[in-house]
Amino acid sequence: MTKALTTQWHNLGFSGFVLREILDNPIEDETPQSRLKQIGMMSVLYIMHQGHQALTISHLTEITKLTRTGVAETIDPLIRRGLLTETFVKNSMGRGKARQFEIAPEIFEKIRSFQGS
Repeated sequence: MTKALTTQWHNLGFSGFVLREILDNPIEDETPQSRLKQIGMMSVLYIMHQGHQALTISHLTEITKLTRTGVAETIDPLIRRGLLTETFVKNSMGRGKARQFEIAPEIFEKIRSFQGS
């Protein structure tokens, strides 16, 4: 299979997996609007991941134009669901702490197992 087709299947697999995980497993007191924001945020995070960009709140506010609070409100349920992992790193100025995220490696393992790769 060509690399372009493999990449396309991987992208579709990721999108489908995230969609099912969020829509099929609502968190208590979570609104449909919140779930849609999470799906959109995972799409942004995946594109950033593919572009080897740091997944931080600062970068997400630059890209989405959301406030830091708006980004955090969308990210926190994704962490609770296990779709993202969070670590604390030094901020860009090297003094404070910044939240850095990573798409949970287990997601990619599950997608690979579904695709038979």
